[in-house]
Amino acid sequence: MSFSENLQFLRAQAGVTQEQLAEQLDVSRQSVSKWESAQSFPEMDTLLKICDLYDVNLDTLLRGSVEESRVGDTAKYDAFMTRFAWRISLATAAIIAAVGLCGLMEVLGLPEALAGAALLLVVTVCVVVFVVSGIQYADFRKKNPVITDFYTEEQKDAFQQRFIWHIAGGVGAILFAVVLLALFFSAFPEEEPYESYSMAFFLLIVAGAVWSFIYGGIQHDKYDVAKYNRENSPTPEAKRRSDLAGTVCAVIMLLATAVYVGLGLALYMWKTAWWVFAVGGILCAVASVVLGPKEE
Repeated sequence: MSFSENLQFLRAQAGVTQEQLAEQLDVSRQSVSKWESAQSFPEMDTLLKICDLYDVNLDTLLRGSVEESRVGDTAKYDAFMTRFAWRISLATAAIIAAVGLCGLMEVLGLPEALAGAALLLVVTVCVVVFVVSGIQYADFRKKNPVITDFYTEEQKDAFQQRFIWHIAGGVGAILFAVVLLALFFSAFPEEEPYESYSMAFFLLIVAGAVWSFIYGGIQHDKYDVAKYNRENSPTPEAKRRSDLAGTVCAVIMLLATAVYVGLGLALYMWKTAWWVFAVGGILCAVASVVLGPKEE
């Protein structure tokens, strides 16, 4: 492949336009167009910028075939993203399930202090999982800014069918939990210990639904390799918006944690204040949509 063909391949894999690439390299769009049509050739410092931007060596860029050098999942992208999906989804579901089990432990006669300590332990472990997974994800993206789309159309179609069940199954589980709750209180009085039993099972079902939503969503993004590449080669404006959204989300979740711990210590609302995390998650989603990079 020639340099012009390699450049076209890299840009297409990254999911960026000629204008976006020109902005990243601090050149004009016409220059990029001429390079891709083999009408002109970039200077050496620009070639080195392209190598750094797309993690490719100079010899392969100029004389080799970038496409052939990236055949298959050489970065082990699929395995990494699957592990990431499992960790994030299970950690989130575990916090919700732990809240339900905390109430159940108190009803079964265990000391409230022990139940609260168990809940805090689960939350601590899950927060550590979030932090470690986030750092590992950032490192992976830095080392692998561009991934060749090695998934076949059959693989994407097969997952799309599973994704539908992830979403529909989660919604169905929540509706089932609501119906089950209504039936439970039609047979038992709304008083302790029945309220704690019902809330525990309700939260366990909700935890399973949340796992289904998050795992399915991350897996859905995994198959969108073009989106992954595009996010790793953002324009300055897109990077600014992405950093802003990330900062706002971090502040929101820190505040949610502070409010939860404050309510727990001051009013001993360890069992009932779990909703602050749900509100924080919703606010994060809103912030990501409003402040995050816009699709071109």
